[in-house]
Amino acid sequence: MIRFFTLLFFIVIFPFSTFAQTEDEPVVWEQQVNKISESEYELVMQAKILDGWHMYSQFTSEFGSLPSEFTYNGNGTIYELIDGTTESETIKEYSEIFEVEETYFKENATFTQRIRILDPAINQIDVDLFFQVCEEVCIPMDKKFIFTLDGSAAQEVVTTVDDRSLALGQELRLDLKNRELLTQGQDSIAETTSIWVIFGLGFLGGLIALLTPCVFPMIPLTVSFFTKHSQKKSKGIINALLYGFFIILIYFLLSLPFHLFDSVDSQILNSIATNVWLNLLFFVIFIFFAFSFFGYYELTLPSSWANKMDDASTKVGGVLGIFFMAVTLAIVSFSCTGPILGGLLGGTTLAEGEVASNLTAGMTGFGVALALPFALFALFPAWLNSLPKSGGWMTTVKVVLGFLEIGLALKFLSNADLVGHWGILKREIFLGIWIVLGIAMTLYLFGLYKFPHDGPVKNLSLSRKVAAFVSAAFTIYMILGVTNITNLKLLSGFPPPEFYSIFEQESDCPLGIDCYKDFDEGLAYAKEVNKPILLDFTGWACVNCRKMEENVWSDSEVFPIIKENYVLISLYTDDREELPEAEQFNFQFDSGRVKEINNIAQKWGTFQDVNFGSISQPFYVLLSPDLKVLNTSIQNTDIPTYKNWLLEGLRNND
Repeated sequence: MIRFFTLLFFIVIFPFSTFAQTEDEPVVWEQQVNKISESEYELVMQAKILDGWHMYSQFTSEFGSLPSEFTYNGNGTIYELIDGTTESETIKEYSEIFEVEETYFKENATFTQRIRILDPAINQIDVDLFFQVCEEVCIPMDKKFIFTLDGSAAQEVVTTVDDRSLALGQELRLDLKNRELLTQGQDSIAETTSIWVIFGLGFLGGLIALLTPCVFPMIPLTVSFFTKHSQKKSKGIINALLYGFFIILIYFLLSLPFHLFDSVDSQILNSIATNVWLNLLFFVIFIFFAFSFFGYYELTLPSSWANKMDDASTKVGGVLGIFFMAVTLAIVSFSCTGPILGGLLGGTTLAEGEVASNLTAGMTGFGVALALPFALFALFPAWLNSLPKSGGWMTTVKVVLGFLEIGLALKFLSNADLVGHWGILKREIFLGIWIVLGIAMTLYLFGLYKFPHDGPVKNLSLSRKVAAFVSAAFTIYMILGVTNITNLKLLSGFPPPEFYSIFEQESDCPLGIDCYKDFDEGLAYAKEVNKPILLDFTGWACVNCRKMEENVWSDSEVFPIIKENYVLISLYTDDREELPEAEQFNFQFDSGRVKEINNIAQKWGTFQDVNFGSISQPFYVLLSPDLKVLNTSIQNTDIPTYKNWLLEGLRNND
């Protein structure tokens, strides 16, 4: 079971890196149709598999890798299948990861399916295949086969945009006046600040990883190896610096495939970050991580991976050998760095700006922190004598990280609850669980109980006492917030919004302000009362949206400006509620790409992208009732800037 969850995490966190390994498809397909009789045909699908890769049979164990699955469109209506799909010769091998016997193909695979035609007028058969192809890692893939029974050219089915879709799509496009003002005078300071904040968080995560038992003991061993096994001191220093550089490079490269994903669809990473089921999956994975930090089991990648990298570094030597040593470190330290990297991935989906850019900044910061001691101690080896000795304090660090992992896991569960409108994890319940976690961590730090891998607690160190008092103070702060004795501005964005409460609220809009969640309805009301519009692109799971509402909108000078002078239209770009069937349509971009609009998130996310050239949240626009842009667009900012922005919009509306 532990191996299963380990592999599951690796698939979730690093699936996209596999696409960057080769420009070629690992499987190349050919197809043909053999006529058996006037009504019976044989469909043949042949795969050429690249050396070193393999794809799985339809009949491999259900508890192992994903099997190949065929979907025969039109079966039972225009034709029927004769028996099942047969396969060419397969290989059976026991998988140590899944602990089952798997069935797969190497080099070649052939699938054959006989069919009987029911409708003589039919000439084309469509077959969809889902399969998984693996080397060291696995790629899920899709393939569509289009067979013509008479050998003529196949007519591929193309998603169409009918008149109704064109009309509905046109309604999404606004005829904005003064559109150029949206970006006039803007710069990238806010985005740059966000990137550096994420870099800093990644760097902090790397520093924490250094204190874990998987990494800390490696520092003196590795530095000593470079300094003692080099004929010249300068050579040892250069090798250690190269080692640190390769550590940074590895973590940087792991983030790059997310940029490829982002280029396919501008909203795809936002969709992933706010997907209900993916948030639930992250919740389960982070809980699993937490209990590994608590010492109930060991979380490791397959040891064969580390052995292969270690062998490669020994055999190759030189610069390439040092690179393989860095890869080995990344693998063997995974049991401690994996959960921290998972938290980093989760944190980037909760931050403003582009998710892929945030992830690159965070991963690079993590790599820099991890590499820093190897470079510094190589330059100043005498500093090694000042390092604290490995011991029980590292176990305490892991346990504290376990509590933090559970706290972050609850954020993902809250995201799923908010986006799915389940009403389970209301604000008071969320904070109540965090308070229980705070009490448990405080009691642990004071030594009142211990976990399986803890040794006997004799005397508490000063640092542990300080950490215990900080934990206690934070817990008291949350208790005061739940009882409304104080606000929780330090936590803005992490707990559910104040209107998402177990107590009845007058409005489900931010701060109780009357708002519209449909643009056309809000626009109609703005025309009726002749007030300008504050267009708020937000999300149920948007941390920075909550920060803006609770820290900026709530200000005594900002709040009345919004409430009394603007019509607030809040459009939720992560709301997965299905649109009524009559409102679902296919939207065609200027590039010709067609996108299905089936739910609220797809509608307002596309609306924001098409009209304002942005996909991030929060994102604010000021419009007059006749759709004149009143000021530049703005995102996460401070109280004075936002107040002046609102007032300037009012002046431009006169």
